[in-house]
Amino acid sequence: MTRNALIKNLSVRFEETHLPQPGDDARALVCGLLDLDLTDLVLAGKEAVSEDDVARILSAAERRCRHEPVHRILGWRAFYGRDFLLSPETLEPRPDTETLVSAVLPLSRSVIAARGRCRVIDLGTGTGAIGLTLLCELPQAEGTGTDISQDALATARRNAQRLGVSDRFRTICGNWFDAVEGEYDLVVSNPPYIRHGVIATLDEDVRGFDPVVALDGGVDGLDGYRSIAAGAMSHLAPGGHIAVETGYDQQDAVCGIFQDHHFRCLERITDFGGNDRVLIFSRKPQA
Repeated sequence: MTRNALIKNLSVRFEETHLPQPGDDARALVCGLLDLDLTDLVLAGKEAVSEDDVARILSAAERRCRHEPVHRILGWRAFYGRDFLLSPETLEPRPDTETLVSAVLPLSRSVIAARGRCRVIDLGTGTGAIGLTLLCELPQAEGTGTDISQDALATARRNAQRLGVSDRFRTICGNWFDAVEGEYDLVVSNPPYIRHGVIATLDEDVRGFDPVVALDGGVDGLDGYRSIAAGAMSHLAPGGHIAVETGYDQQDAVCGIFQDHHFRCLERITDFGGNDRVLIFSRKPQA
């Protein structure tokens, strides 16, 4: 069977299962499992696939038909041009979160220009996607990742090793700032922000495979922001910034939480789809 024929067969199977993007899923599985890119398919789509590889891909396709996400099956997902390993207790990094990274890079570079380094803490780090990407982009940055999951922290350390930044990255097991000491120039986080009552209505791909603890933000979805805002003043260096990802309809509420803890909102940023996505805060000026 050729690569093109295999993708066509998978696309039909996924369409029959009512998956929303059957063709995209088929191409992603075949490319991911055969270590190909889309150019390989264009140039060599008629190349035969071995029987062993066909069997392996068909087995993976059955998992997809049971709504297991493609990247869970592959074991990794790309973020900001780099591949990040996944594990059962890590959230899949999504493209919208790249907005946060792009937003804080200029701030971090300004800190480095002034101080020679930038100390970054990524709260609820998961795979390490946000914090490790910043370390990759900023050779003068030092990073800490916190998480309540030892599985997530082990995955973040593996990703740091693969990306060549493990000498500038350490992990702390704890809830938000609970086990953190010292000050940081940049605090970043993509906290759980889905309202508890909405979890059961999410797509099966999400609620069945993403860890609930990384999704559930409490009754109103804002518990994580309250904890971050309450602890940040003790750990934010003078002139430092906080950047958080939010749900599309949460920015006013999140701004209010941080303002109550003596922070001011510097910028509201939308994602690629035009939805509110990132907030950046600094300390309020002293009266």
